[in-house]
Amino acid sequence: MLSILIPTYHYNIYNLVCELQKQCSQLGIAFEIIAQDDASNSEFNLENEKINTLENCRFTTNPNNLGRGNNRNSLAHQSNYPWLLFLDCDTTPTSDTFIENYIKATPLADVIFGGLTYQVEPPQRDEILRWMYGKKREALSLQERQKNPTQTALTSNLLIKKEVFLSHSFDSAIVAYGYEDYLFFLNLKKYTIPVTHIENTVIHQGLETSKQFLDKTKIATENLVWIAQKNPELVYENKILKAYSKLNFYRLTRLYRFIFQLFESKIKQQLVSKKPSLFLFDLYKLGCYVLAKKQQH
Repeated sequence: MLSILIPTYHYNIYNLVCELQKQCSQLGIAFEIIAQDDASNSEFNLENEKINTLENCRFTTNPNNLGRGNNRNSLAHQSNYPWLLFLDCDTTPTSDTFIENYIKATPLADVIFGGLTYQVEPPQRDEILRWMYGKKREALSLQERQKNPTQTALTSNLLIKKEVFLSHSFDSAIVAYGYEDYLFFLNLKKYTIPVTHIENTVIHQGLETSKQFLDKTKIATENLVWIAQKNPELVYENKILKAYSKLNFYRLTRLYRFIFQLFESKIKQQLVSKKPSLFLFDLYKLGCYVLAKKQQH
């Protein structure tokens, strides 16, 4: 009935798989858990190999890096059951009825998002920006998520019918990090496939440092330039693209680029502080996008 698919990269997922396997076994359902490391060559994989000793579970490693979207596509093609549950490797279910909750929800829709949460207490200073962003922008209440179901869903905790996923899988051309999730859900919206939201959260635990998060954000905005070029309809959906369109319309992109380059180092200093501003983070993302667009020409 259920294939649980966990794309991994340099992360110990043995305890996560054990918990999921226990919950599935207690329910007596047909299931499998497939975890696949995307060529990280991590020392954690020695521990992850123990997954292969668990019933209905297996762990494999890719010889070459596929990228986040293609790793998920690969897992889906390996699966044997009609329902796919995608979970990020650095998440943990917040309930011991996590799998049961999803099983009960299967009659509701073909695509179901359970939600995301973060630890209540702030982490060490180095990880504050990622934690704050997650708390404010990702860990939304069920009521908030239901206002805009497609835009607030994530593949970090997603139940989807296999036939739906295989028909609308991740764009295989996207290998670099960033916005592959966004494009996936936009594609579902394009084909009028609704996303249903329920209260069935996982806690996101693998927080990057603020510097790592800024570096990944820069890579993601560069990726967004390429994605937007291939998918012009994104302009009407994405905040960065809408803001860039306004700058372009009023012929302010050059000025914004100049000001951003002038203050980029100060903005980054603020964002790695113990009280980062998400408003400044949005300006940083837009600045990175403006620079990436310039480099494209």
